Amino acid sequence: MNARRHSKEAVHERLEALVFMVMSSRRTLWPAAAALSAFPAARVDLVLEQLERIVATSVELGFHFAGHAADALERLADDDLPAWTLHQLETYDRAGIQGCINALRNLADFAAAAHLGRGGRRFEQVNQVLERFVTGLSGRNLRLAVAEQSYTDTETLYLPASVHCYAAPADNFLLYKATAAYLWAQGWYGTWRVPVAEAIAAYPDPQRALQLYGALEAARLAACLGRDLPGLWRAMSGLTTPWPSAWQALAAPLAAPHATAAGSIGLLRQAWDLDGLPPPQPYQGELFPQRVREAAARRAAREQAALQEALAVLADELGGGLRNAPEQALQFEARAVPSDQWPEGYAFQLVVGDQAIMPAADVQQLLDSVVQDFGHIPPEYLVAAGQGRYHRKRGGDRAAEAAATGEADACYDEWDHRRRTYRRNWARVRERPIHPQPDDLVERTLARRRGLLKHLRRTFEALRGEERLLKRQPQGENPDIDAIVEAYADQRAGLEPGERLFLKKQRVERNIAVLFMVDMSGSTKGWINEVEREALVLLCEALEHLGDRYAIYGFSGNTHLRCEVFRIKAFGEAYDATIKARIAGIRPGDYTRMGAVIRHLSGKLLAVDARTRVLITLSDGRPDDEDGYRGDYGIEDTRQAVLEARSRGIQPFCITIDDQAQDYLPHLFGRANYTLVEDVAKLPYKVSDIYRRITA
Repeated sequence: MNARRHSKEAVHERLEALVFMVMSSRRTLWPAAAALSAFPAARVDLVLEQLERIVATSVELGFHFAGHAADALERLADDDLPAWTLHQLETYDRAGIQGCINALRNLADFAAAAHLGRGGRRFEQVNQVLERFVTGLSGRNLRLAVAEQSYTDTETLYLPASVHCYAAPADNFLLYKATAAYLWAQGWYGTWRVPVAEAIAAYPDPQRALQLYGALEAARLAACLGRDLPGLWRAMSGLTTPWPSAWQALAAPLAAPHATAAGSIGLLRQAWDLDGLPPPQPYQGELFPQRVREAAARRAAREQAALQEALAVLADELGGGLRNAPEQALQFEARAVPSDQWPEGYAFQLVVGDQAIMPAADVQQLLDSVVQDFGHIPPEYLVAAGQGRYHRKRGGDRAAEAAATGEADACYDEWDHRRRTYRRNWARVRERPIHPQPDDLVERTLARRRGLLKHLRRTFEALRGEERLLKRQPQGENPDIDAIVEAYADQRAGLEPGERLFLKKQRVERNIAVLFMVDMSGSTKGWINEVEREALVLLCEALEHLGDRYAIYGFSGNTHLRCEVFRIKAFGEAYDATIKARIAGIRPGDYTRMGAVIRHLSGKLLAVDARTRVLITLSDGRPDDEDGYRGDYGIEDTRQAVLEARSRGIQPFCITIDDQAQDYLPHLFGRANYTLVEDVAKLPYKVSDIYRRITA
């Protein structure tokens, strides 16, 4: 019995209803409708469902998609149609409508890849797992992004949009993981510490020389991974392609523990004289020396300035006796000492004069990153500027500083609920300076809220000294009545009574990092902005007594191309006159695009070594922006960002003054993870009490 089919007229009517806005006298949907009517109705319904996803982004793209829909049903299995749709949407974001037209014409290539890779994995399916995996590896924080070729510029690991080399999904996921690990290994084990571009330029065919260097490094890095990550390497080795014996003999010295990238450069001449190239490993990717050089130059300037600033802070904390003149430069020394606190097995100790200091976690990570680039810490990085120069830098124009160091925007995926997938690298976040306003805000707040501040300090001091009552202890201050009753009952029953019969108080050790994400959108203009700033002043004053690590960032922006984050207080900064002036400088901006900011600030929280990490959003309204971010789109992206943060061990919470918050915040943060302050004027009274309840 033949499957039911839609009539040509019915299909035409449904197509026209979806794309009528771009129809004209020159355009017709009848050929597409006639071709589709030849397929079973269930399959036509499926492709029309994909067309609905397309037109939610671009009706023009929907018209072209409809013209290829019948060809897609001919070439693709039903399970592959959503992936084809996603491919078009990602191409549209990256290359516009013309790029999509070209991709639609290349349906045959997509169909061939789909046929080979029924068990394939897509980047969006493995992204979050791989992010956690890479975060657990040693070294600097690395981003993941999609590219046509796998490679790293030492800042980002670029991976393919999909992997379908094997029949089993688990094997394709393993190839994703192996590729990420191998690209990380290039930075960690020093592939780029040698002048690669100069070395290959000496050969008649630099591209072949680069491929040979990549092959030799693949052999060396395989040995490194085998020694340091044997479990991972056992899994990866199942993907490797064996080399001919001549190539194996050549690369044998690179398996030694002391082998370096310089050894690979040294073997290039011998490799050049062998025929052809050894077969590349499937996880190997490509090498792009120029992209690495550009990223490394930006990072070097940025990290040298950041390290010298951190050393200046340490010098100030150690006391003025270290300097004889206000402009005198101070030279530190960095020593690696054994440490169980770091996965590398060592930590850096900073020495100046006869004093040795173990720097904070963020400085340790900075030192690790410098070592990845150079193999050591250059002496010029360990110079703390004199007092005068340092304070001018802190109080100067950080925008100019960012431009001088080549600080780049960070791009984040954004969840599109209509597409049911992410827009890749869609939202661009830039950290901007907040202009300090040295007015009397802090003094005015402290005078006005004197009684409240005393109460907050007492409350937070009590929280710092909080003790937990432990039951059934072998010794303690007081008897545990419940345990004694149970022991008596056991004894009467002929059993051996328990010996844990006491109550013991144990002081709670707080190991908390909290980041406040403050809404600086235009809707906070006026007295809302004033009470926000007052609340932050009171929080800072109270938290200084409590001792929790905390940071404050504001956010605003206009469209997905300009999401702005304003650093008010970073984790490593002391609460001083500069921070107070920044709080006073908080001013309303543009819109409330929250998802990208949550993703950006989650990264800062994860860089802090803490048992508990909390992200508290202080906002006056729902997510909103002028390029379509309002409504369900903004709410669903923000919810997805909150879920991502929670999956990475962060506790998100929202404090709002929006009287309509009940309509959307339970969906965004969960019913127990937000609170509504109905009277804006009471925000300074409420926010510290809310903080105490969140972190207790």
